[in-house]
Amino acid sequence: MVVAGIGVSSEERLSDLGVRDSKLLAPKERERLYTQIRKRCKIATVTIDAQEIDVIRNEMTMNACVARAHAQVITKLSPTRAYVDACDVNCLRYAEMVKAHLFSECEIVSEHHADEKFIVVSAASIVAKVIRDRAIAKLGKEFGEIGSGYPSDPLTIQWLTGYIREHPSPPPIARRSWKTVGALLAQKNQRTLLDF
Repeated sequence: MVVAGIGVSSEERLSDLGVRDSKLLAPKERERLYTQIRKRCKIATVTIDAQEIDVIRNEMTMNACVARAHAQVITKLSPTRAYVDACDVNCLRYAEMVKAHLFSECEIVSEHHADEKFIVVSAASIVAKVIRDRAIAKLGKEFGEIGSGYPSDPLTIQWLTGYIREHPSPPPIARRSWKTVGALLAQKNQRTLLDF
């Protein structure tokens, strides 16, 4: 998981780039924009790998984990106002979750689909997506075609299914706390029991 933030004095620094939600951009366009954003803005990122997420999940929910990562990025940038994409159904509650991890005053603007509403959040989503895509490509070189790593990706599910079929435990790059991994392990264990 990659959480990114950008620091700018004004959105005008980004207005001529054509920045929008990273999900709406082709990979080449994201890479181009990433270079431009890095030239114009201060950037902060937090990366949490699968094994770290599994450990964190023993302590807190995924929403709390993301809120803490947002706060870490905000702390690195030291803004007076920060815009975040709320991953909680209650935007105000999510803002308070982020604030609970901050050590200095900062107004938190927390909204659903913030990456569609605020150019700074769109730019941060591009930065996070490019860094994540590069990490996935690197893992693909080590583990073979793993797909995007998202739970909706058939290539990822196919790769995980094959890996779990051939190995006694999930791959180190997959979260054990991920429901898909749990379901695949349960299927494997069920087949093993039926072999008796």
